Amino acid sequence: MFEVIRQSWATSRFAARSASRDSATDQSRLQSVATAIEQALRSAEAEHSGLKARIDDVLAQAAITLGNGTDEYLTREPADVDLQNQFDRQIANGQIRLENLARQMQAFNFLRDALQARFPGSNADPRHGSS
Repeated sequence: MFEVIRQSWATSRFAARSASRDSATDQSRLQSVATAIEQALRSAEAEHSGLKARIDDVLAQAAITLGNGTDEYLTREPADVDLQNQFDRQIANGQIRLENLARQMQAFNFLRDALQARFPGSNADPRHGSS
């Protein structure tokens, strides 16, 4: 039995890859994941920042259309009421999106931290200039 295995071994010559090649492959794989997480995080942060600025603009516009009289809502023109309602809807939708983006950013940060915790020596962290 062992003779058959020995003859098979002699003709096939199995050899595992070198440890440095395995390490480089693993590092490349981890870097790919880390880069994807970082890109998703940066994209969500950029969207969040831009949307927040637009919501702030709409809030300022809405404040102007409200006026500053205590009973101004009683004499407001229907077109102004309609505009105010549009602002309300835009603000509400924007705030919902901001909350969703904040949850996404939190999740991406968690994934990045989990990757670093699971593979502490990997250097798979685009924030620190590794490649």
